[in-house]
Formats: sequence, structure tokens, C-alpha cells
Amino acid sequence: MTRFIFVTGGVVSSLGKGIATASIGRLLRSRGLNVRLQKLDPYINVDADTMNPFQHGEAFVTDDGAVTDLDLGHYERFTNIALTRHSSVTTGSVYRDVIAAERRGDYDGATVQTIPHVTNAIKDRIRLVAKTGKNERKVDVVVAEVGGTVGDIEGLPFLEAIRQMRADVGLRNVMYIHVTLVPGVGPWDEQKTKPTQHSVIKLREIGIHPDMLICRSKRQMSDDMLRKISLFCDVPVCAVIPSVDTSTVYDVPLKLEVAGVAEQIVKRFGLRCDPPDLDAWQRIVRRITSNTRRVHVAVVGKYVDNSDAYISIREALHHAAAAADCNVMITWVNSRGLRSSDIAKAVNGANAMVVAPGFGVDGIEGKLHAVQHARVTGLPFLGICLGMQMAVVEFARNVAGIPDAESGEVDPATPNPVVHIMPEQRLRGNRGGTMRLGSRECQLAANSLASRLYGVETIRERHRHRYEVNNDYRARLIGAGMDCSGTSPDGKFVEIVEIPGHPFFIGCQFHPEFQSRPDLPHPLFVGLVKAALDRAEREAAGDAGRTHTAAAPADGVSNV
Repeated sequence: MTRFIFVTGGVVSSLGKGIATASIGRLLRSRGLNVRLQKLDPYINVDADTMNPFQHGEAFVTDDGAVTDLDLGHYERFTNIALTRHSSVTTGSVYRDVIAAERRGDYDGATVQTIPHVTNAIKDRIRLVAKTGKNERKVDVVVAEVGGTVGDIEGLPFLEAIRQMRADVGLRNVMYIHVTLVPGVGPWDEQKTKPTQHSVIKLREIGIHPDMLICRSKRQMSDDMLRKISLFCDVPVCAVIPSVDTSTVYDVPLKLEVAGVAEQIVKRFGLRCDPPDLDAWQRIVRRITSNTRRVHVAVVGKYVDNSDAYISIREALHHAAAAADCNVMITWVNSRGLRSSDIAKAVNGANAMVVAPGFGVDGIEGKLHAVQHARVTGLPFLGICLGMQMAVVEFARNVAGIPDAESGEVDPATPNPVVHIMPEQRLRGNRGGTMRLGSRECQLAANSLASRLYGVETIRERHRHRYEVNNDYRARLIGAGMDCSGTSPDGKFVEIVEIPGHPFFIGCQFHPEFQSRPDLPHPLFVGLVKAALDRAEREAAGDAGRTHTAAAPADGVSNV
């Protein structure tokens, strides 16, 4: 029988439940177990497709086209499992299914209620993620994270559903792990256990007794504190796990392994498995934390005020830097209000640039100025989704002789829409979940930069967009010196553009950041970081063709 681990959180949000869930998945995978991960999100949205990045952070996309919470990105990066839409459950999607079932008459005229109908629907979705195909290996463990905090009104149906799972599948097949906060207060930063105690009390009022506590803190907790938490929360002291801040999230699985988390899970479930193999993961962490070589990358985007909005890009840069045996320092540049006269100062000290994805009109001109700067100065450049589209617009205006070239997203009435809405998108009434989504095949041109980076000529990448390069302008762009080096197999869509002769200039319509892993960094990001290293070395030798010398702040936000 599949075992189920439910991860809940208390006291405050953003405690790191997603990292804890992903780390548990990594530890179980390292023992040869077949693991699936799932996020149970209490918000009423059907998915994350229409959610504002300023409020919610990044929307992550799976191979099968689900637009999900950013925690699924953590799950995939830590476990190397390509998740599906079954790994994302929201209140909106559950209620949509329940109402559809009621309209079909599936409930035989019963009064539809939260219990049992909504909770049954949630449990069905939990079981669904554990199902496998005919020739697939059975799932040993499902690790499901419940979003929000204990006590949230919208989360009560999910907590009730996971409480019922214990009776449905058996006490020994369910484990509850509660992530909580041990804050430091006062002038001496005295650590307090009361928030943890009250969070556990609230959870027990709902009918869930945690089997393990992961206690987040800024600094190490004493043995006396661990025993106090054990006593007041009625959890064995060995199951009170301290989780102290680390320099990289990829160190968390190693810390939890030392604390005995996986061994307790294996023992609780009576699982037969291999000894843990974390050697490769340890090497990754050493590379991330010990490199002294450094490159600076400027990321130009519209949502830099929320550090989670571009979290996969940030992590992909760190993965690539580790592979290139260096560290990366990221300068976040806000494209809103960014003028051409500002751009040199904003990216001063950067060895490379990423122009990030986004939607809407705000910040577009700033992205165009950034693209032009990278193209003219030879700064290694990677444009992603909207970033690629702005690269096409900028090139069309300033190189291909189309001064009024524009994206149809910015100006639907433009006479020269070098980027336009895809025909199948024009009549869409609903906005959510209707874009070109999920994994798509792309054919790379032989001898192109893209084919050299990937080492193959056919790739699959994840998409999320409504606008594409207008094929009516493709020949003109190519004639002016821009290569369309990646296309859909039928040639209908331009997926990659590049400028031969530039040290490194490539734009992609898809989102390569979604498939980057610590132990399998994405080729486009690796290429960018290596080009940045080369530029840094030439700058040190006085041969970079520019005068940017000031150091960029690490992970700082430029307010230019």
C-alpha cells in the first residue's frame, strides 16, 4: 500500500514547508523509493494561471501544461521528478469538480456538503497522484503539502480530508509532519516555544496529532528547548527536528538526513529500502557554497519587488554557476520606468543579462532598452518568453529597418506587429489555463548556437504564452542578421532566435528555467554563465570593449 505523509504549517506563512516537503522527497528518493509529491492549495483560484506575481510569486508550469504554485518547482528541482497536473490541487479545482458532479446527478439528489462531498473529492485527488500506469512501478510514498497555516478558514476542508485519510488507509500508513516557527524575541534574541505549542494545540483541536515537528529558527536550539517542545506538544524528542537557516536551500536535505528524518519515516512505515545515496547531492552543495570565482548577472524584469516572482530563473543561474565552477551574484533590475540613459548604470558590473518573462504593457520600454544595451555592447544575453519577444522588437526597430515595429500585446493596432497573438488565441473568452502551455517539441538548426549548447537537434521545453513571432516578418529579420534557430517541427512557430557574431545572444519563447536542476543544469543557462565568465576574464585583462567596473550587489534590487 502507498504511504502518505502530510506536511502542514503553523504560526506564519513562508516558513519553508515547500523546501521541507521537497527535501523529504529527496531523502526518500535517495533510498530508492518511488515518491510522488503534491501541493494542496486552499485558495479558491482554479490554478495559478491568473494570479498576480507580485502577490503570489512565480507560476510554475508542468510538462502536461498545468500552471501551478511555485512549490512544485522546488519539488521537481529536489527530486528530479517531472510532476503532472495531479500534483496540484486547489479549492477552486475541487469545487469545480464537485459542482460538475452535482449537475450530472452523481450524488443521487443528496444535499451537497463540505463533509463528505468536498472532503471526499479532496481525498480522491490525493489518491489520484498515487496511481500509476499498467507497467509502472507502484508509488511507495506520497508527500503532500497543505498550503497556508493551521487555523486558516479556507484550509479547514483540506485538514479534515487529511485527518480522514488516517482512518481510510490505516494509522500506520499515514504520517503528519508539522512545520512551525521558534522565533527569537527581545534584546537577547531569546527563543520562544509558545508559538509552536499553540500551533500544535490548534492542529490537535482539528483532530490531527503531529508525528514529527520541524522547527524553523534563525539559530540552533538547545537540547533543553527540544525537550520542552517534546513535553508540551506530546511528540517524541527524537521527532522534534531543528531546522536552522542555511546559506543554500540545497543544504536542507543534508541537515534533515543528519537529524534522522528519513530514518524515522522509513521505520514508521516499515519500508524496505536501500541505504541513502547522497554523495552527488553533497558534491552539488559543496560546489554551490565553496566556489570563490564569481560572475555577475543582471536580471531585468517587471516583478523584481517580489523575490519569488523569478525564483526558477534565480535557481537556474545558481545551478549553471555550480556546473561552471563559480558563484553567481544577481542584480535585480526593475524594468518599470527604466530609461535608455539609466540602463548602463543599472547593469554596471554585470557580466551577462537575462531579460525575464512577464505580461502586459508596464515595463516594456525598459526591457527594450536593456536588450539594445546587451546587443550593442556585446553583453551576453538570454531573453525568456517576453524577453525574447522584446529582443525581436528591438532588432526589428534598430537593425531590420522597421522603426515602428511593435508587439501586438503592447499595441493591438500597430501597423507592424512583428510579435502577434497566435490565431488560435484570438477568440479565447476565458483567460485562465488557455495559453499555449506545457512541453512542446522544438527543432534546432544545425550549427546554430542553440544546437551547440544542447548537443542535439530536437528538444522539448515548457511553454506559457499567447504571443509569438509573426511569420510575415521572419524573412526580413533573417535578412537583417537574426537567425530563427529553433522552430516547432512544422515550422509554424519561432521558438529560438539568436544573433551570429555576438558573443552570446539568444532568446527563447519557452521557459528553460522550469527544467533546470541542481544536478542537471539547463544548457542555455550554462552557456550564459560560461559566456559571462569569459567576459569577466576579458574585462580583467582590459579587453571587454566597455568600462563597467563597479561591483554589483548580491541579489540586490536596482531602484533605477
